[in-house]
Amino acid sequence: MLAAFFAIGLSYTIHLHFFPLFHIRVWLSATLGSLFCKNPSTKSGSVSAFEAMSTALAGSMGIGNIAGVASALVAGGPGAIFWMWISSMFGMMTKYAEIGLGYRYRHRNAKGEWYGGPMYYIKDGLHSPLLAAIFALFGTLAAIGMGNMTQSNSISNALYEVFHIPHLTSSIILLFFCGLAILGGFSRIAKISSILIPFISIFYLVGSILAILCHADRLPAAISLIFSEAFSLRSAFGGVAGYSLFQAVRTGVARGVFSNEAGLGSSVLAHAASDEPNAVKQGMWGIFEVFADTIVVCTITALVILTCGIYNMDLYAAKTPGLPDGIILATRSFSSVFGNMGGYFTAFATVIFAFATLIAWSHYGAQCCSYLFGKQSLPLFQFFFLAALFPGCLIEMDAIWEIADTCNGLMAIPNLIALCFLYKQVPPILKK
Repeated sequence: MLAAFFAIGLSYTIHLHFFPLFHIRVWLSATLGSLFCKNPSTKSGSVSAFEAMSTALAGSMGIGNIAGVASALVAGGPGAIFWMWISSMFGMMTKYAEIGLGYRYRHRNAKGEWYGGPMYYIKDGLHSPLLAAIFALFGTLAAIGMGNMTQSNSISNALYEVFHIPHLTSSIILLFFCGLAILGGFSRIAKISSILIPFISIFYLVGSILAILCHADRLPAAISLIFSEAFSLRSAFGGVAGYSLFQAVRTGVARGVFSNEAGLGSSVLAHAASDEPNAVKQGMWGIFEVFADTIVVCTITALVILTCGIYNMDLYAAKTPGLPDGIILATRSFSSVFGNMGGYFTAFATVIFAFATLIAWSHYGAQCCSYLFGKQSLPLFQFFFLAALFPGCLIEMDAIWEIADTCNGLMAIPNLIALCFLYKQVPPILKK
């Protein structure tokens, strides 16, 4: 699967002449630059390009940007961060291609609102209703598993660890706020995302940069370690296997793919609803989305962990028992700088990121379910989605993570097949 993600991303990047690298000014001007221009207001009930991007970014920028990066460092070493950058570089054009195809095959509903997603370009472009239905099925299951239960579990655990709020109480609070967001439709979800994502991203980046500056003398060594370990073939001494090049590549590419979701097709479900008429401009928001998610936020998290002094590469390479992993490693890294406030900082960021991901995936699941069973199935899906918050908050999530990751990966198979066979349709969109 990772080889397929990597190969398709590389193919599109070469085919489109390394557009994200050689035309940075163009896509930054079309995305961030457009926020400083006066744009016509969107129609009532419609979704702006920025709101669509914020929702898509909310769907991908979740707990993986904090706990996931820490786990990548544990599993693949500092070199994994370099390969995460490479995968995101190729992922930019994968996501651009997805959005371009999503625009080409999207539809309007009776209210004049746009909707679309991979299942439509798989069905209408690839002419494979079966593959489209498979994507929609696994998209529905992934929304309840990966998009709901794993995020709600992270929120519940964070609130319990820091504020000692019981898990059942967390599930009730979460039910109330999720219900308000979800029952207001995609327009409300998009507006909430457009507020939460910029706020929490700036909040997290400012705190992370302050943490890095407290150990600024270690920053050059941390950056050097990322590059040197990216191609390291070192074996350990004493018969203990160290990090290998294969581990760094595999872990880095995996974290890049499942952090920014390039190749999964899920974010197209948000982007296709934008009222932006230009597919190229909306596609550039997809490029920016991968850049912000992986190149910026994931990198900043990695640098905090590498500079704070908690992470010891040799101990993790030797698989020393009892070492912190995931969110615990990230929390201890921030706490080493900010003291007890580090725990509050990490918990707050985790809760907001996870909540934004949760409501974004509710839309993804609703769109997939609606494709399979029609609009009449939406109330039933919303009921099951909200009901899943309770087991998500209350039970151990090891098995759910396994199932959710599997559904997430299976979503990608029909999408990657479509990207392979529809690749000739993407360059004309960019040239136009």
